[in-house]
Amino acid sequence: MQQPTPSNPVRGMVLMANCMLILPIMDAIAKYMAAVEGMSPGQITFYRFFFQLLSVLPLLVFLNGSSALSAKRPWINLLRGAIHGAASLMFFMAVKYMPLADVFAIYFVEPFILTALSAVFLKEKVGWRRWLAIAVGFGGAMIVIQPSYQIFGLTALLPVACAFLYALYMFLNRAIGEADSPMTMQTMAGIGGTLFMGLALMAGTGIGDQDFAVSLPGSPLAWALLILLGSISGYIHLLVVRAFRLAPLSVLAPFQYFEIIAAVILGYLLFDEFPTLSKWLGILIIVGSGLFILWRERKRAVDATPA
Repeated sequence: MQQPTPSNPVRGMVLMANCMLILPIMDAIAKYMAAVEGMSPGQITFYRFFFQLLSVLPLLVFLNGSSALSAKRPWINLLRGAIHGAASLMFFMAVKYMPLADVFAIYFVEPFILTALSAVFLKEKVGWRRWLAIAVGFGGAMIVIQPSYQIFGLTALLPVACAFLYALYMFLNRAIGEADSPMTMQTMAGIGGTLFMGLALMAGTGIGDQDFAVSLPGSPLAWALLILLGSISGYIHLLVVRAFRLAPLSVLAPFQYFEIIAAVILGYLLFDEFPTLSKWLGILIIVGSGLFILWRERKRAVDATPA
């Protein structure tokens, strides 16, 4: 039986913040693959989990030997992967049909869902200060992305579904406990996501006719980007699992807004979209909400320490 990981909320928050700054690179790669390489959202999602599995599995076997795949909770880990696969598919499909800013605007209801799940099912104490920090961070995100409110129809439900599924995935990261190592959990999730997307591609149904079109990468650059997409997914989500073992869900939820910061930077570097003054204001609000939670946890730790 694996030894429980000592609680360290500050380390968990720092780890979570760094992971959220790196994850939007995946979205930039997915957007490029769809817009430039003409690859379907279903195929991009499949390659994401397939190369995630290939990138994590050798390290897992090297560190833990042949018993590495003997997960103590295999089915719930496979379910985590399937849920993550469905969430990723919804996001990539939403980006295809809607402006990226609008997708993020709707998707960032996810920390609210995650905090509610932790409060209801894990009985984590969520004080009014944390709820306020999440609300303030959400307000900052809305300032940054400045969404268009002219979104109607079934398509607008895609990022909502993505937010719910991803919150459920993050919830399971904490609720599953420590029966399996983070490396085993991530490998099993890669298997679950790959199997789910394989079935989705065979089903071949989406909003558009080409949402699940099967194709191979058309250039060496496309292959390299897809391998990078899977590698980032595997190792960064491995660190996210680690973060959730160090800190409560409700503490880490506001740090998911840090994805907006990386998205703004990538937009400027790759698409020449320089942030306006209002967007810089939103970024400061997002960072401020996360730093407030960090300060509160450090203060609580100091107050709890005997003199």
